[in-house]
Amino acid sequence: MKPIKIFTDSCSDLGADIRMKYDIDYMKMCTVEDGKETPADLDFPYYTPHELYDVMRGGKRILTTQVPMAEFKTRFTEALDEGFDILYIGCALPLSSSVNTGSMVAKQLMAEREGADIRCVDATNSCLGEGLLTVYAATLRAAGKSLDEIVAEIEEKKHEINQFVTVGSLDMLKKAGRVKGSAAFFGNLLGVKPVIISDRNGQNVPICKVKGRKASLDKLVELTRESVIDPASQTVFIAHADCLEDAEYLRDRLISEVGFSDAYVNFIGPIIGACIGPGAIGVFAFGKKVEMAV
Repeated sequence: MKPIKIFTDSCSDLGADIRMKYDIDYMKMCTVEDGKETPADLDFPYYTPHELYDVMRGGKRILTTQVPMAEFKTRFTEALDEGFDILYIGCALPLSSSVNTGSMVAKQLMAEREGADIRCVDATNSCLGEGLLTVYAATLRAAGKSLDEIVAEIEEKKHEINQFVTVGSLDMLKKAGRVKGSAAFFGNLLGVKPVIISDRNGQNVPICKVKGRKASLDKLVELTRESVIDPASQTVFIAHADCLEDAEYLRDRLISEVGFSDAYVNFIGPIIGACIGPGAIGVFAFGKKVEMAV
């Protein structure tokens, strides 16, 4: 059995620490500001997270691209040359067509190279939901599972990832086409904050609204408590768009009150950040199967 190389992409929001721990690589998308493309590097070498979100606080919209075809071809080819089978876990298809692009490149390379095996999986999640699924795949690899076994298991497990996110406003998500437009009023009513889930297909859907920031954070804790299964065996993932104090508040409550064994906290990266805006924060954990689909 060949060794397995695991890739995700810039939407996974996994920091260098956890990527190194679990031997995960990623495909880079790009941000576009004033016509200039910049690789969406999760380690923020071109600007700090605070600088990125300050640009958006100033009213400027940052555009994004999917993973370029050339990136897939180069990275897949390198991994094949090194003797790997490949698993790419990409951002939910309603939010990015990168999985389709990766699948096209994989099909071409497998036709050209005898014995090449490249699998491209739609995570049906984004942000640290996608990251959480990728980490889970890495634990299966470490347990000696085959590529077939890993793909089969994560295809089931991806629907058990529960995401609860609140944002400062739904305006950016709406402009970027990342949330159902009919619900866009949720984030613009005198301090009313929406709570957004990722549905079974990976579409962002507001499910409720609460008054005020603290109440929205408390709602994330409540919804996570209601959905999670066996929190004591899990590390809960928390992603934030330059609001660390709020993330620490969630971390402390989720560990002490819900019973998670640990928490992983990281910035929302350049791609998701450009779409969701400053002040966004989310909780991601395995729990009840997500059945809702819009």
